[in-house]
Amino acid sequence: MSDSKSNETTSKAPSHIAYHVRDGKDKGFWTRIGVAWQHKDGKGFNIQLDVAPLDGRIQVRVSNEQK
Repeated sequence: MSDSKSNETTSKAPSHIAYHVRDGKDKGFWTRIGVAWQHKDGKGFNIQLDVAPLDGRIQVRVSNEQK
């Protein structure tokens, strides 16, 4: 059985943003598709996706949104 504290998050605000990235002619097209919270132990994430893309890739970036 795993320690429940290892899956707890450090904040209610997400620490990362998930984007769907599709390659274009000159640059990629980025669409926000979800968020992620880093575990307190720093060894994993809880991820919540609003959509699941069928093509392209998912990029997870540190959230820099102002609260």
